Amino acid sequence: MISFESLKAEYERNWASLDIRPGRLTEANAVARKALNGKATYQQIERLTGVPWHFTALCHYRESNFDFDTYLGNGETLHRATTIVPKGRGPFATFVDGAVDAFRVENFIGAQDWGIARMLFRLEAFNGFGYHAKGVNSPYLYGGSTLYGPPEAKAGKFVRDHVFDTNHVDSQLGTAVILHAMMALDSSIALDGSPQFAGRTEPEDDAASTVILMQQALNKLGANPPLAEDGISGKRTRAAVSQFQQQNGLRDTGLLDAATVAAITRATQQTGTAGQTADLSHVLSRLEDLAKVLRPPAGGTTLPATIPGSALPTTTNDPISLFERLFSLVNKAAPMPGPVTAANPAPVDQLKQVVDLLSTLLNKDGKPVLGQVNGALGETIGKLLDGKKTALGIGGSVLTALLSSVTASPNAGGLAGLLGTVVSAVPGLGQFAMPISLALAAWGVLGKMEKWAQGTAPPPKPTT
Repeated sequence: MISFESLKAEYERNWASLDIRPGRLTEANAVARKALNGKATYQQIERLTGVPWHFTALCHYRESNFDFDTYLGNGETLHRATTIVPKGRGPFATFVDGAVDAFRVENFIGAQDWGIARMLFRLEAFNGFGYHAKGVNSPYLYGGSTLYGPPEAKAGKFVRDHVFDTNHVDSQLGTAVILHAMMALDSSIALDGSPQFAGRTEPEDDAASTVILMQQALNKLGANPPLAEDGISGKRTRAAVSQFQQQNGLRDTGLLDAATVAAITRATQQTGTAGQTADLSHVLSRLEDLAKVLRPPAGGTTLPATIPGSALPTTTNDPISLFERLFSLVNKAAPMPGPVTAANPAPVDQLKQVVDLLSTLLNKDGKPVLGQVNGALGETIGKLLDGKKTALGIGGSVLTALLSSVTASPNAGGLAGLLGTVVSAVPGLGQFAMPISLALAAWGVLGKMEKWAQGTAPPPKPTT
């Protein structure tokens, strides 16, 4: 899979060995001078975004040959909304306004790593990484250097989408070549922009997990051609996103905005969530079995040996119903305040014998420690969550169920807008959060049962 880390060494090696072909040096210097002529404008963009001015100049060269009347994101005019991906951007009053928007779309604002490897990776991402599969250095970076084309290197070009001509030599100068020429003319350009904090992820890396989920989802929905699941929102991914938006009545931008992420997530859940929810139903059924064992019918004093399968409630696949069953289970398991009569023994009496026996076997020295349930993950975590697990689990289950069931747009107002924003910001939220919330709630329920059996549970609050 393509990633920055997998290509970093290659970029650094190529940069160290890059030589401009003698026959292209004059042309490279002329282009570099044009870039330097726009330095003041590019520096204005740098002050607004943090993106180095020379990087902006390179993007400007490839997208529109330094035309300041165009949108940096795709080279279209500034004076009307763009019609190719990214679609619907603008119109913009100035080149600077459009450039800031383009860098926001690409997740470059806030980036800290502007070393040569990361810069070349970002530049190549504009045009796609298909040349790596062909064993050819991308002309988008290296055109006009000894790293691309005969006699020193392989040639080849994607002459149109998905069509690669091995004999074609791209005549346009690459961005790495222009940068090399710019540095020879302007000594102020520095490439020491490594991250200030080691291990800090870049903005596009943070977004990669969401992009991968969306690429996987679009492939499941029949994206044609299939998308590389690489976390890079390149031309193919944006084309597939645009097609999905058109088919589903969304604003056609080609970008993974919040509403689109939510819609793609819902579309895949409609065809692939039944099995996931069935697993949760199975867990809840087991908890309900436990509740029946611990709470025999009124007037009964013995525990049933088994729970017949026909007695189990019908499972449902609705997250809200799952939560209601869990909440009902908690209520059934909780001891009621008031005296306990012999004719109606409390679950405490029935569970206490088992817990006492386990405590005797597992806590021989008799020290007052957390029980086996509450201390399952160690004393520190046990004490931290002691008394909080059930509430956190139930709250998380409610929130997850609501977020998984609601169909809301982030553009809506009030609670609907809030829910839409949360859902779209975390693709597949219900798939991951619901099992965690239910497990936490179940852990809390069992922990409370253990406390009641040991006589360490807090007394119920008096009612007025």
